[in-house]
Amino acid sequence: MILTIAGREWRGLFYSPLAWTLLAVMQALLAWVFLSLLQEFLTLQGRLAGLEAAPGVTDLVAAPLLKVAGWLLLILTPLLTMQAISGEQRRHTLDLLLAAPVAGYEIVLGKFLGLLGFLLIVIGLCSLMPLALLAGTALDLGKLAAGLLGLILLAASCLAAGLYFSAASSQPVAAGVATFGLLLLLWIIDAAAGPATETAALLGWLSLARHFETLLQGLVNSADLAYYLLFIVSFLTLTVRRLENRRLYP
Repeated sequence: MILTIAGREWRGLFYSPLAWTLLAVMQALLAWVFLSLLQEFLTLQGRLAGLEAAPGVTDLVAAPLLKVAGWLLLILTPLLTMQAISGEQRRHTLDLLLAAPVAGYEIVLGKFLGLLGFLLIVIGLCSLMPLALLAGTALDLGKLAAGLLGLILLAASCLAAGLYFSAASSQPVAAGVATFGLLLLLWIIDAAAGPATETAALLGWLSLARHFETLLQGLVNSADLAYYLLFIVSFLTLTVRRLENRRLYP
């Protein structure tokens, strides 16, 4: 049933002009950023050749491109998730779904996987840009893989948070604004950290950006993976509980 709901959600996205518009706009922006970064790298290439341990094309083109893609996900994800459950509440189709012999976790996981499938297409198309450079230069594939892993985990985390707010509100716009507000707060929260104190360490640990940037540097450690997995599981669990409460108290 999870895969059935995921397939329905995935197909529904491509029946909507919104998904195609978001896909086209994001790829156009990323292509422009990629070409700008590549032009800058070619301009600096002569000076970099004389430096010891100089940064390569992966550091100066691929990693910044993935970082920009992470910023764009903060905008793209709320637009995708705000209709996922909230829209069904407005159309009164959610009550029919909850009345069916389908568990709440199946509904949530199905919608989550369907939306994640769409974002994986976006990330896959983004990855083709730096991979195209293999035709003329060498890439640090390990660092690129770590960055792509970070981008996938970031996308999944944004989706999990977006689904919760979509389930918490019957107004899609309110759900989208709440999702963007939370993601933006968690992206910049470490900027409020002062000197090296326990509070600064906590704010840094809560930051989506800090864990993502660690992966962009090619450093894959259990703390960053645990953070994203805990974030995803927590928000998906809250979403399931929200739906189950609606089933019990419609």
